[in-house]
Amino acid sequence: MHTKIYSEALYGIEGIPITIEVNISEGLPKFDVVGLPDQAVNEAKERVIAAINNSDRFFPPKRITINLAPADIKKTGSMYDLPFALGILSSSAQLFFSDFMNNTIILGELALDGSVREVKGIFSMLLNAKELGIKNAVIPFNNMEEANIIEGLNLYPVKTLKEAMDVSEGKKEAIISKGNFNFTADNNETVDFSEVKGQEYAKRAAMIAAAGGHNFIMIGSPGCGKTLIAKRIPTILPPLTFEEAIEVTKIYSSYGLLSKNMPIVKKRPFRIPHHTSSYVSLVGGGRNIKAGEITLAHNGVLFLDEFVEFQSSALQTLREPMEEKIITISRANGSISFPANFTLVAAMNPCPCGYYGDEKHICRCSENARKKYIAKLSGPILDRIDISIEVRAVDYDKMISKADGESSSSMRKIVSDARKIQEKRFRENGVKIFSNSSMGIRDIEKFCVLDSKAKNMLNMAMQKFSMSARSYNKILKVSRTIADIENKEVIEISHITESLQYRFNLN
Repeated sequence: MHTKIYSEALYGIEGIPITIEVNISEGLPKFDVVGLPDQAVNEAKERVIAAINNSDRFFPPKRITINLAPADIKKTGSMYDLPFALGILSSSAQLFFSDFMNNTIILGELALDGSVREVKGIFSMLLNAKELGIKNAVIPFNNMEEANIIEGLNLYPVKTLKEAMDVSEGKKEAIISKGNFNFTADNNETVDFSEVKGQEYAKRAAMIAAAGGHNFIMIGSPGCGKTLIAKRIPTILPPLTFEEAIEVTKIYSSYGLLSKNMPIVKKRPFRIPHHTSSYVSLVGGGRNIKAGEITLAHNGVLFLDEFVEFQSSALQTLREPMEEKIITISRANGSISFPANFTLVAAMNPCPCGYYGDEKHICRCSENARKKYIAKLSGPILDRIDISIEVRAVDYDKMISKADGESSSSMRKIVSDARKIQEKRFRENGVKIFSNSSMGIRDIEKFCVLDSKAKNMLNMAMQKFSMSARSYNKILKVSRTIADIENKEVIEISHITESLQYRFNLN
């Protein structure tokens, strides 16, 4: 007997429809799964057999073949256990599907006792199902909070295989997802910029970087406050828009990083990979292609401390995603594109010992050693960084001062107001970007209008410092952000001048 049921698979972070065909025929007992299953899918056989036998049903001692279509896409994960079991019970006439099952997807992992466990990527898969017109979904009970974010689906949360059998026979009522959830941003931060003594120049640069989504690097000796500043940048970032939150939630759902307490991501991601991270963990890849840290930092911040200590190959792979805001990973069995619209924040020492240019410490490095150290950063990488500054050690008097610096809340207001100006500008002009850093060449020409003095200043700077076309565009983007902070429509000479100050020359 033949049964056809429907499920979903994850391809990168996107859901794709899967048709599961179950056929039971006479012959020697055998259980085959075809259609490019991975090891986790193949191991479902033993879980399904035990779950059926422990749910007051019997596993048929016949030849069972399950096909996963389309057959040219690798199937991974444990979400097919439940549809396998229901398909086998239907094909062996132990279960009779209600008509609504023709428009239903089934997802869930089975335990040996027949209970249903949660699976990764429910949000992405249900979102795709809804886009395809599927109205019903049988899902694990523990995935209910995540699934309820999507409005207008008939959800059947189940705890056991027995409950899933009742659902498939039409014996249980659906719960209609309302799309109701608390999207209020949580601004209860444990750190604050007011704790940073001195460093007003660096704080100003960090605020501009946050306001425009600009890539930002700090160069300075150990202990001068680079990491301190970087870890407080999340406290001044503007709240996620709903569209951005959905994008980030799809990513985190695909990797099982959501919980009942956090069914939707409300805060911008802030990722801090260790400098020993490989380029695969940073960018993504592997045998079964997975996203890396740059994708997990999508719509947020990727902080690379000890920047030059990262593998050179890993840093070089950042070049394209920093520019294109997307990363495409190609392998022999296919290619997958992941979103990578992150703001890079980096920190590094000026030399191997860390004290080159420090007024209070003597640098022990030779000129060749320093140049070799800096040479780890290629010109194309540095060219893609909008803001680069030198951070100097804070004077002792400022360090022990009890006076608080500017707080994160006041800086966040400035950043949020500047982002609102940008979002309004892009929305009214039909441009689907959210920050100045994402502007293309045409956008720069359209939105970065300079007065005559500003034009002259920029032309002089280009000639004097022999800047590249990319550097020219970076200066305009940063100037646009500074003008937005001051609520100025036209970029003035003061904005260009300040922007040029954030182009620290490492050489």
